[in-house]
Amino acid sequence: MTSTSPASEPAARAAHPEHLGHVVFIAAAAAMGGFLFGYDSSVINGAVEAIRDRYDVGSAVLAQVIAVALIGCAFGAATAGRIADRIGRIRCMQISAALFVVSAIGSALPFALWDLAMWRVVGGFAIGMASVIGPAYIAEVSPPAYRGRLGSFQQAAIVVGIAVSQLVNWGLLNAAGGDQRGRLMGLEAWQVMLGVMVVPAVLYGMLSFAIPESPRFLVSVGRHERARRVLAEVEGDGADLDARVAEIETAMRREEKSSFKDLLGGTFFFKPIVWIGIGLSVFQQFVGINVAFYYSSTLWQSVGVDPTDSFFYSFTTSIINIVGTVIAMIFVDRVGRKPLALIGSVGMVIGLSLEAWAFSHDLVDGKLPATQGWVALIAAHMFVLFFALSWGVVVWVFLGEMFPNRIRAAALGVAASAQWIANWAITASFPSLADWNLSGTYVIYAIFATLSIPFVLKFVTETKGKALEEMG
Repeated sequence: MTSTSPASEPAARAAHPEHLGHVVFIAAAAAMGGFLFGYDSSVINGAVEAIRDRYDVGSAVLAQVIAVALIGCAFGAATAGRIADRIGRIRCMQISAALFVVSAIGSALPFALWDLAMWRVVGGFAIGMASVIGPAYIAEVSPPAYRGRLGSFQQAAIVVGIAVSQLVNWGLLNAAGGDQRGRLMGLEAWQVMLGVMVVPAVLYGMLSFAIPESPRFLVSVGRHERARRVLAEVEGDGADLDARVAEIETAMRREEKSSFKDLLGGTFFFKPIVWIGIGLSVFQQFVGINVAFYYSSTLWQSVGVDPTDSFFYSFTTSIINIVGTVIAMIFVDRVGRKPLALIGSVGMVIGLSLEAWAFSHDLVDGKLPATQGWVALIAAHMFVLFFALSWGVVVWVFLGEMFPNRIRAAALGVAASAQWIANWAITASFPSLADWNLSGTYVIYAIFATLSIPFVLKFVTETKGKALEEMG
């Protein structure tokens, strides 16, 4: 990309929306896909033991049923960029919402274990699409001055979705007398837990009809007047709309449409910037964050915590997750993406190391000793807090910003696919690793958190305050 002097700085960077509330609504509506992502990812936490009991399966098979959705996520993420470039970001959101509805109904009414797994793959495909389209769309409609905070809506929606699913699960469990297989509305409680996702899925679909298409997509298909109107909505009438459209059009004319082939080149198959995106995605998952949301109830029960209390601890972890995300939203545009990532990595190393120490002690009467139990509980919350205020938000912001226009959609799809594959690897391996050595498992996660520090220092470039057209 050609450089610009301060005097010729892109109009987008200086523009501030006159109706910020409208911009916030647009970003929040798009981030509903993130809410469903969080809800679907965590709701299974309330059904793990019921599925194990109903279908009489061991840890290895159970892990595959839980993790199989992540394979769908990887495929959804890999194809979403191409779909979005062909039919638009909004249509892609609507397809995702429809798949969420189908998945929720099917998961609530399975007739066999393979049937449940199949519907989870469908839901996973929807999550994968939402995980790509949400941050890409928000980055494309957000003025640079607000892009970091608006981009963090995706992660904020994810953590709220996690918390709401935990709260709903806790309420349904209590309504069923503390039994995941207790009867509710003619179904077992865990089936109702999975079926409730129909409500936010329908809301996501409805909201997608209330927000505008991305101006960058509109320019790409020649709808310049509509692109000007959208830019006026999000950047204010004071922005030089003709200059903004010309800026986007010039960038797109100079560069070919995003495709997988554009990502190739460099020493190791992909371009270096693509590998950095993949690295961010893999490190985000290899610290073991989703163990805290897929298996937290089972984990606490395994060290002697009462089932109802274990659901409560899972909910408090979700609240800490929200608090950390709010902190990140406040500071991501002030401190920058890179410093937050480094702060979070250090905090996660400490939290994971303390968890590894606590779980290294033998159980007494089926429980951890009091000191180790409290350390494990506090360290688990500390780990989630530092993840949420850093990697949970900044990775999504980075992925929405860091790639050049020419490869943004395709590169984001590859990076998100890598994230889901890494997520699957952690989710599928945790039960077996925990059976082998729970403390050793947390040592492995702590090692990855440690390695993330030199990775960020050496390879990651700050994107704070840059216009998307400057990335390259």
